[in-house]
Amino acid sequence: MVRAALDAGRPVIAVSSDRDGLREMQGTHAHADFLPLVATLDGERRAAALAAKLRKLDRPIDGVVAALCTERERGRLLDASSDALREAIDKGVIAHLAAARHLLPLLAKGGRTGGYILIDGPGGERPWAGYGHRSVGAAALHMLARVLHDEARALGVRLQLLSLQWPVRTDANAAHACSQWPSANGIGRRVLELIDRRDRAPTQAVITCTGPCPDDDPPQAADIDAALLTSRCLQDARTLLGSIATPSAPSPSKEDTHDRPTRR
Repeated sequence: MVRAALDAGRPVIAVSSDRDGLREMQGTHAHADFLPLVATLDGERRAAALAAKLRKLDRPIDGVVAALCTERERGRLLDASSDALREAIDKGVIAHLAAARHLLPLLAKGGRTGGYILIDGPGGERPWAGYGHRSVGAAALHMLARVLHDEARALGVRLQLLSLQWPVRTDANAAHACSQWPSANGIGRRVLELIDRRDRAPTQAVITCTGPCPDDDPPQAADIDAALLTSRCLQDARTLLGSIATPSAPSPSKEDTHDRPTRR
């Protein structure tokens, strides 16, 4: 999203805990109006500190994009403690609320009727097997977005959630990503369109992205022969079926054969 904004010639204030990533982005856009801020948005105190830094900059803000990336290991809800779910909700839902409480007033102060866009991934509408903590948190974030969407109207700000129903295709996973996955650059351009919308028509609180975004990057061609890939898939299927097939009955031992009466 930062790259899409910089490529469009926009001034950007990028907030992330990834210091190296910000430094790399700044190096590749040396002549852009780009201001990196190293910060973590994980609660009320740090959200307030970020808002204070932004006020000191005294720069008008056209829009806010809140993409709080959290990672957790795969596992069942029943196999983890309730504290694990509470931690996931704190990082994926409560942190969004804290950020909105302190950044929405800044956006409203600019008077540019810009957009406040939240980003979330799959799992909020249907349970994602093995990622129950994500599905519960995403469902809560969907409702939070609907509530904040209504409350932000009083501030003259459009708040919306862009809900991605597929994983994101990036430069790092392009070789094995599926064609229906939206690209990171395409998502960035889609977010800019949402921020730029200036009309007063009613907007949706949650926008669902079920595939590639408009003007998306084309999927990268796989560097593997199709026939070889098919053969590999068939072999993987045979291996899987062999591992789950019912074992055949054991052959009778010599003792069993000797003791068994012979039919004539």
